[in-house]
Amino acid sequence: MRLTSIHTYPVKGCHRLDHDGAFVRPWGLAGDRRWMVVDADGVGVTQRDTTRLVGLHASVRPGGLTLRAAGRADLDVPEPTAGDPVAVRTFRHRTIPVPALPAGRAADDWLGALLGRPVRLVWLARPTRHLAVEDRDHDTGDEVSFADAYPLLLTNTASLDVLNEWLAEAAEEPLPMTRFRPNLVVDGAPAWAEDDWVGRSLRIGDLRFRAAGPCARCVVTTTDQETGVRTHEPLRTLGRHRNVQRKILFGLNLVPLDSGPLALGAALVLAP
Repeated sequence: MRLTSIHTYPVKGCHRLDHDGAFVRPWGLAGDRRWMVVDADGVGVTQRDTTRLVGLHASVRPGGLTLRAAGRADLDVPEPTAGDPVAVRTFRHRTIPVPALPAGRAADDWLGALLGRPVRLVWLARPTRHLAVEDRDHDTGDEVSFADAYPLLLTNTASLDVLNEWLAEAAEEPLPMTRFRPNLVVDGAPAWAEDDWVGRSLRIGDLRFRAAGPCARCVVTTTDQETGVRTHEPLRTLGRHRNVQRKILFGLNLVPLDSGPLALGAALVLAP
């Protein structure tokens, strides 16, 4: 089993960045989801709310971020170093707010024009808890980015192949792995082998991870990550085959046990 692709999403909900390698931190891949767009109530704006976020291309640079979108001038956004933090929440139903630093008026106006609504951009200077301990099967501790629940998401190419077979049987078009917005993609494992890894430790390259549980999927997977067009798939088909305790599953949540570099081609080995 080998690592075949690595992805980060610098602003929560934005278009992915593809990497040959990345540095693993306790809260996930370096540069992954440390920024978030929030509404007037300080609640995260994601692709659940607007598919326009697929057009937001964000890249990390030393000391900040560059925002890009078709038809708009690039905007360099420095990491905020002054000002009072604001309390934000990743989702409206989350009860634990976290302190984040506002990026400033220029970024807010740029993103507001892109998304067609008043928003603010905030930066998580210090990854911190935003979920109660009981909200996850395997608690990740107090160092969490703006990720939905867990630091990393791993997917398996063989599982996607089976899903695309099911889609073909239903006269639907095949889907790319980008629909599932993973951080790490592996091949060489049987389809759905990741189901049996839950609760186990595994090693990718020189780094250890804990398989925290399967990933329950939402409407974001029905959004074409290049065009923003939303359909019924893959949730409709996955709902017929991968509905477990009223959760539609695809992918595996991981918690890093080590920090260090990770590169394409690294071997994945399960702990005995």
